[in-house]
Amino acid sequence: MKELKASADEASNLLKSLANRLRLQILCELAAGERSVGDIARELGIRDTVASQHLGLLRREGIVGNRREAQTIYYRVKSEPARQVLETLYKLYCAPKSRRGR
Repeated sequence: MKELKASADEASNLLKSLANRLRLQILCELAAGERSVGDIARELGIRDTVASQHLGLLRREGIVGNRREAQTIYYRVKSEPARQVLETLYKLYCAPKSRRGR
């Protein structure tokens, strides 16, 4: 029973982190591979600071990881459960319509 509760807590925390349109857009970008904060911000038409705030939350939740290269910080999906959920969401909602299988 403790294992089930722990798993449910983990899943609940992941889903809470994903329950934001902008974070989902950021994660769709990262599903395609590592990206810098600036690249993500440009692609989504938002400020770097806004992207950084959301990426910081995702990092604290263990969903994304980062690395620094000089002045640039690059992010990637770190959590395997998150990666699997994102792959499904990407196929359903982010992939080009011709590849969605609908």
